[in-house]
Amino acid sequence: MGEHREQPSRGERRTNGLPPVAPDADQTVLVAGGAGYIGCVLVPRLLERGYRVRVLDRLYFGEEPLAGFRDRVELVVADVREIPATALDGVDGVINLSGLSNDPTAEFDPQANWQMNAIATETLGRMCVERGVQRYVFASSCSLYDGLPPGMHDETAAIQPRAAYATSKRYGEEKLLGLADDGLCPVLLRNGTVYGHSPRMRFDLVVNTFVKDALLNGRLMLHGGGWMWRPLVDVRDVADAMIAAYEAPADKVGGEIFNVLHSNYQIRELAMLVAGSVQVATGRHVELVDVPAPTLTRDYECSSAKLSATLGFIPSCSVLEAVADLLERISGVDGARLTDPRCYNIRWLELLSELRPGLERFATVL
Repeated sequence: MGEHREQPSRGERRTNGLPPVAPDADQTVLVAGGAGYIGCVLVPRLLERGYRVRVLDRLYFGEEPLAGFRDRVELVVADVREIPATALDGVDGVINLSGLSNDPTAEFDPQANWQMNAIATETLGRMCVERGVQRYVFASSCSLYDGLPPGMHDETAAIQPRAAYATSKRYGEEKLLGLADDGLCPVLLRNGTVYGHSPRMRFDLVVNTFVKDALLNGRLMLHGGGWMWRPLVDVRDVADAMIAAYEAPADKVGGEIFNVLHSNYQIRELAMLVAGSVQVATGRHVELVDVPAPTLTRDYECSSAKLSATLGFIPSCSVLEAVADLLERISGVDGARLTDPRCYNIRWLELLSELRPGLERFATVL
């Protein structure tokens, strides 16, 4: 018989390479968009490492997601397009997660998308230069590779952004890199499509959507057969990658772009994985249904070799682990909570836009 090797329990995550202790935690970090899906996972991790955290957010989705750490952070309620000068007082570094976060919201209001994702990104960078704040970690997106010929794309690919969201992210990247000559140390992380649980939950991301649909409907829709490729990464690994980029020596990461992903998956493969996990966990059969593809589909693969080679950081939480975690958290939860508009960025945006004119006529809601 071979040597017995005790396997780690599912609760014990493999390390992703983030050092267990911050090299210098006596710092104040400004997290723009800190009340969002990624921010509500990142902020507690920064606090655990000993940092002081200032969250800048307009609280578009409410303050409830901050409940777990609200009393431990300084909260600046403001729009990233109108950042108060005082928001950078005493700040040692910035992590920018702010702005609209996907294609549907960007297309809903292209002007607002450009102001938030492009102009505000640059403006915050210039504010950092004026204040002598050097480290600026920016959450960009692997969607910049969409539209390129099939193949594995790294950070040197000749990207040609075509959608409003990707175009605005590329502008932000270019402007921050241009500020390096003025003393800024920008680190740009192109995140894959994110999955996993967050206090500010989203069910409009493919893995999370599949888990929700499998539980509520017992069916998963495969647009165009689901043969498209997509780079994916767990929200916990994204948060840790942000910290790794923030803490790394400037000569390693300054002015650099890093893809952040766990693996590339075909959408059909994800559906089969989720369907199997749900059947094992609940005994319920989940049907896969082929439906026509939408007019615009995203289909691309990326490499994260640079991230691992430069920082020794390798995202470790698989889709299988994240799905199992989500099933534990939401199985048996009232379906109304899983379909809450606040868990769907475009639905919430459309709802608020529809309600705003009527609400402005009165001093109170009731």
